[in-house]
Amino acid sequence: MSTTSIRLNTALVDKAQVFAKAQHRTPPKQIEHWATIGQIMEDNPDLSYEFVRQLLIAKEEADSGMVEPYEFG
Repeated sequence: MSTTSIRLNTALVDKAQVFAKAQHRTPPKQIEHWATIGQIMEDNPDLSYEFVRQLLIAKEEADSGMVEPYEFG
């Protein structure tokens, strides 16, 4: 993945630093996280934030092999 430098409001970056530390992320990863959630929410306005959050967690669990395949009976 390539990266691009962009200018951001200092207040946003400062807030990202606080949230990043609490979530064990880097500030750029925190901003990416917020952007991902924002994009999902804009594309799916009927979904709740909690549903989107759980969906992202479930995707990471599946990508990490932490789930077992469901077999239809």
